[in-house]
Amino acid sequence: MVNEGDVAPEFELPADDGSTISLSGLKGKKVILYFYPKDDTSGCTTEACEFRDALPRFKEDGAVVLGVSPDSVDSHTKFKEKYDLNFPLLADEDHEVAEAYGVWKEKSMFGNKYWGVERSTFLIDEEGKIKSAWRRVRPKGHAGKVADAL
Repeated sequence: MVNEGDVAPEFELPADDGSTISLSGLKGKKVILYFYPKDDTSGCTTEACEFRDALPRFKEDGAVVLGVSPDSVDSHTKFKEKYDLNFPLLADEDHEVAEAYGVWKEKSMFGNKYWGVERSTFLIDEEGKIKSAWRRVRPKGHAGKVADAL
């Protein structure tokens, strides 16, 4: 599990537009890396749309927004188009990056246990260190809290 002050784990993941994005390729920029469970579900849509709407504010503060889930690039492309999302969605299908950040957790729903992403966000500074971390995030209003932390 990573904490504030730690060096952010490096990653290289496919994006919805067919490109590959790595943390090292963003050195010198602030990165808002948010992990979410699944494309086109109610909470994940609320969170993505709030990040979409707040993007001008993030850009003004020199930050890049990246959404990460275990969904495929194709799923991300459909989700992005459906809600006119204006930032990259990264496919972590083997959940390797989620594990590196400590957000791949055992969950429970209706008595059934399964593994999935714990909704979390990390603000990574220009040097690649975790400046702020939010875990077990509630989607509504979260993007505003991240913007305030910038």
